[in-house]
Amino acid sequence: MITISDAAAEQIRQSIQQANYDNMMLRLSARTKEDGSFDYIMGFDEPKETDKQVESNGVNILIAEAEEVLLSGTTMDFVELMSGQHNFIFLNPNDPNYVAPKAK
Repeated sequence: MITISDAAAEQIRQSIQQANYDNMMLRLSARTKEDGSFDYIMGFDEPKETDKQVESNGVNILIAEAEEVLLSGTTMDFVELMSGQHNFIFLNPNDPNYVAPKAK
């Protein structure tokens, strides 16, 4: 369903450790914006009864049931976009603005 890259998993684990969120899980959310593209939200949370729980690369992820379809097939990565600036990115084939990465 969702794939977490090695770099993203390492960054998430560091964030959990730094914030002492050992009992929390990563919640991922996607919302459709007016132009049809997706807005991604992430944070640490406790599971709710209706959440889907998945694991990727050692990271436990919570997804609201209503958002499973939007996030299905997504890869989350942590990359350097500009020199010294790292960000999480979402590669989601369900997003109408998605462009597949070009092979190197």
